[in-house]
Amino acid sequence: MALQDDKPGSAPKERSGRQIRSSAARLAAVQALYVLDLAEDARVDQVVLDFMSGSMGGMAIVEVADPEGIFDPTEEIAALEPPDGELFAMLVRGAHAELARLDEVIGASLSADWPWDRLEPVVRAVLRAGVYELLERQRTPPRVAIKEYVDIAAAFYSGAEPGMVNAVLDRVARSARPEAFGGGV
Repeated sequence: MALQDDKPGSAPKERSGRQIRSSAARLAAVQALYVLDLAEDARVDQVVLDFMSGSMGGMAIVEVADPEGIFDPTEEIAALEPPDGELFAMLVRGAHAELARLDEVIGASLSADWPWDRLEPVVRAVLRAGVYELLERQRTPPRVAIKEYVDIAAAFYSGAEPGMVNAVLDRVARSARPEAFGGGV
């Protein structure tokens, strides 16, 4: 089981295998949507198959700290946990099929500081996957989805991008699913 910090200063809690596979599916979906965004000739079914077969994705570069703290961290390639295939395929196929609608929702949720043309491809992929899950997968609690996608953004960016992802997804979730935030239905 992997450990995850729930809140700063709190003891880490165990994550179930299902939670780990769901997190891996979200990361893989972001990677697949990135590929589909940049490779104009990519077909969604082939990209899904490539990820599920392991010929794409499944690896990450991670920093490994020197145990004595003398040397700078080194980078190593590490295998990622296998994703929940059903969730992965649903996110990629669904988000790809709904790009125009998702981009409209995202555009309407951006602040003046973050116009659409400022979004890098990775940020677009994170937002598309996150917004799609918030709108279409009712069984995922909005706060869980938001945290997962903010964590993915934080894995790629150390600047303001994770906060912007949080703000956009929070706006979308509060509008689409107000009951999850104490609002009426």
